[in-house]
Amino acid sequence: MCLKLISWNVNGIRAVEKKGFIDWVAKADPDILCVQETKANKDQLSDNLLNIAGYKSYWGEAEKKGYSGTAVFSKIKPINIFYGFGKNFIDSEGRVVVSEFEKFFLLNIYFPNGQRSKERLDFKYSFYDSFLKYTKKLMAKNKVVIVCGDVNTAHTELDIARPKENENRSGFLREERAWLDKFERSGLVDTFRYFEPDGGHYTWWDYKTRARERNIGWRIDYFYITKKHLPFLNSAFILDNIMGSDHCPIGIEINLKNFK
Repeated sequence: MCLKLISWNVNGIRAVEKKGFIDWVAKADPDILCVQETKANKDQLSDNLLNIAGYKSYWGEAEKKGYSGTAVFSKIKPINIFYGFGKNFIDSEGRVVVSEFEKFFLLNIYFPNGQRSKERLDFKYSFYDSFLKYTKKLMAKNKVVIVCGDVNTAHTELDIARPKENENRSGFLREERAWLDKFERSGLVDTFRYFEPDGGHYTWWDYKTRARERNIGWRIDYFYITKKHLPFLNSAFILDNIMGSDHCPIGIEINLKNFK
């Protein structure tokens, strides 16, 4: 069971559809594709997007149309699909789609951005807390746990082109980065950093300043896997040559053939 999983914050799925998204999916050929910031509900989407050949799609919809949103396109039929972090967490912003498969859980998450206000920053911390509590419950089960999405935080100075200039900006605050430390202490591993010790690799670039042309970016999109299941991880990668969004896709390849 060798799988290729890809995650991409598309910054508007209707916009990337016009830029060749469906053709790109066919070419990239992931077994499972997770997207964030869809900015659309199902009733706003084309049949071509809802029914990409070879895939079933599952949509985390926000109450506010044109805002947030997540989706999973999968060649493999999940055992279960969950939206949110259990019955005590109301996901009115469509930020969470959890897929349960035979051997693993896959959490596709669009973590909040804390830049707009103190209230949104507080919500981000609360969201991180809910995520961690929920994930720990899944980690207690006998399955691999994989987390992907836009975490909206660059973890270390290796993950941002200009750390000193951004140390007081949400997305690189000490408190936010401490949460990612907490994720990893819980038993989750940043898959890309596991393979790549050096900096200079980013997944988001500011449109306004044409930062992508100069590679002045942030690595804020991640795949995590439970530490004890690292032997099943074959590779982790960033597809920084793929355009269409201010983020680029990221991915992993994992072989669960011998996982019991």
